[in-house]
Amino acid sequence: MPRTTPEFLLRKEISMNVKTDGFRAVSYPLRLHAGSNALGALKAEVERQKAKRAFVICGNTVASKTDLLGRISDNLGPLYAGVFPAMDRDSSWPAVRQAAEAAAAAGADLLIALGGGSVIVGTRVVAILLGEKGDAFSLMTQYPEGKPAHSPRLLAPKPPIINVVTTPNVAMNRAGSALKNDDLDHRMEFFDPKTRPCAIFWDADALLTAPVGLVRSTATMGHASALRALGPTMNPLAEADRRQAFQLLDAALPRVTEEPGNATLRLDLCAAAFLQNRADDDEQGRAPVRDPAGSSAYAIATALHIRYHHVWQGESTSSVMPTATRLMPPEDVNVAARIAQAIGVWERGMTADAAASATADALDALYRRIGMPARLGELDIPRSELPLLAKDTLKNFNANPGDRPHDHTQRMLRLLEAAW
Repeated sequence: MPRTTPEFLLRKEISMNVKTDGFRAVSYPLRLHAGSNALGALKAEVERQKAKRAFVICGNTVASKTDLLGRISDNLGPLYAGVFPAMDRDSSWPAVRQAAEAAAAAGADLLIALGGGSVIVGTRVVAILLGEKGDAFSLMTQYPEGKPAHSPRLLAPKPPIINVVTTPNVAMNRAGSALKNDDLDHRMEFFDPKTRPCAIFWDADALLTAPVGLVRSTATMGHASALRALGPTMNPLAEADRRQAFQLLDAALPRVTEEPGNATLRLDLCAAAFLQNRADDDEQGRAPVRDPAGSSAYAIATALHIRYHHVWQGESTSSVMPTATRLMPPEDVNVAARIAQAIGVWERGMTADAAASATADALDALYRRIGMPARLGELDIPRSELPLLAKDTLKNFNANPGDRPHDHTQRMLRLLEAAW
């Protein structure tokens, strides 16, 4: 069936996808600079915040193998206060603690996150540690036994943050952060709206520094979450952003490996990630919609890339998403139909099970076409450790902030086995 199914036919068959009974939206102030030499406006943004000591946080690859630090220091001149060049993948607690110590020693009054999602997430927690007086372990999300998880309110002022993005990631303008800590049985999770950036830069040359495989991995994760988000009903603002985000991702994802020097594709992927976040903000006041397939795949994907350093988050997502989609069809056929229509497989008269199965087949085919794994067995991980992965999914606030059902681990293990 053509992907351009007439909208009026689709809406007659599977019902409207827009809430008309009132809604609430929230916008957060930031300035966005995108395109060729966007970084030229960096000094003006630092001055707008009245900052005198702008401190950069990045990873070793960006620091040693690109010219981005030099561009930033040249642009900022005396406003440049130094750099912590060792933020690691998955934003580990030791790296974040060291970055906070370095920023404090430099007298930082503004933070610049230069890199991808891990750097951006880690920088948010650095801001929290600079602003709050409490111990990091008391500031993070708590998981009391037998009770829902809860995030402490972090009320102290935080230094402003500017994000200079090198990969198109949804971390770029969010308020939640999660750190890897090998001494705990879950990530250290923090939530603070005051760590949202005051400015974001999508500099074309900066985006082209990221390896194409990393961009493909990040975009694959975004594509999966954007597709799942199209199922529930939503208000007109959120629907517009979610539809556009998915269209950008669906068009660009198959091309990023074929056109590694095409900065426009990477800018489109950044725009898609930004729109996904804005849609979340425009759904304020709506009760969370439980998506078992999406949340289960996210929990497993997070557990995979945290436990196994060679597995990136996009690969961990693609390895389980087709199976989760097939095994956990939505109860509402309209939800299944909207997802299936977006990916071009909806046929009139389908049941929810049939629509979910067709969607899973389409995802499997897409992942194989772009060189991404579609089964867990392709990830070079020990099958004997699937029970450990199932247990790792238990404490993940984004996947399940409420009560953890007693059979959660068993259900995750069944999904892992099916995805193998």
